Amino acid sequence: MDIPEFLYEKLKNQYGIELTKKIIEGYRKNRPVTFRVNTLKSNIEEVKSVLEENNIKYTNPLWSREAFILENIEEKDIEKLEIYKEGKIYLQSLSSMLPPIILDPKEGQDILDMTAAPGGKTTQIAALTKNEANITACEINKIRAERLKYNIEKQGANVYVLETDSRKINSFFSFDRILLDAPCSGSGTISLNKNNLDNFTLNLIEKCKKSQFELLSKALQILKPGQEMVYSTCSILQEENEDIILNLLKKEKVRIMPIKFEGVEEIDLLPTKIQGTICVMPSKMYEGFFVAKIRKE
Repeated sequence: MDIPEFLYEKLKNQYGIELTKKIIEGYRKNRPVTFRVNTLKSNIEEVKSVLEENNIKYTNPLWSREAFILENIEEKDIEKLEIYKEGKIYLQSLSSMLPPIILDPKEGQDILDMTAAPGGKTTQIAALTKNEANITACEINKIRAERLKYNIEKQGANVYVLETDSRKINSFFSFDRILLDAPCSGSGTISLNKNNLDNFTLNLIEKCKKSQFELLSKALQILKPGQEMVYSTCSILQEENEDIILNLLKKEKVRIMPIKFEGVEEIDLLPTKIQGTICVMPSKMYEGFFVAKIRKE
């Protein structure tokens, strides 16, 4: 078997044998290089012309004109292009572009990215709001915080970085939108070609579940009533996703907002326990990813 026995059992119990086979098949795929146009510094037309000049073939997913899927190139070759060096594009997986789009941030809002490094989603939020939102990005790890600051500067984003554990943010603060892309086991991003399973353990899952619940509880404390947040992970295990939310639903006055966006039909989704949430299946194009939109009543 390619994956640990305990993970196979968890997936089989949750999804059944047929879907588990498809998930493992997704783990075997080599995904194409994907990036997002940084609209703070460039535009779709400029990026398209650079790709065409360099004979780089591309397509776009239905759900975003700013997202590009490349057909005949590796990451290291993209990194040689001026549009990459100048921060006009940001290399990012398709799945990780979804949470900021689903968050639907607006200009003028107070927005918090709770676990922000390396900054792909943070800078995407800045681009979606045309640098006209008040964005705070939290990162507990000093080295990762430096990487976050570097990417924010390179992308030309207006973001205030807070080097702290976002669970310790003073409850005096409150936000209109919160993105909690929670630390997780990474069960959706396993690549059997890269053999990245050394640290994938039962202990890791248990540790993640504890911090996920604490972070989500904190997020709901500092989210303004009547406003919305997004909870996401790159895990496809219910115990890190729906179970964390269901546990909170018993304690908090919150509502799950149905996730709808144009082009969602082209994404292979796994069944979820909570109506309105989505779980992206690992596939040739996408990493496994869970997203829920939560409104504080």
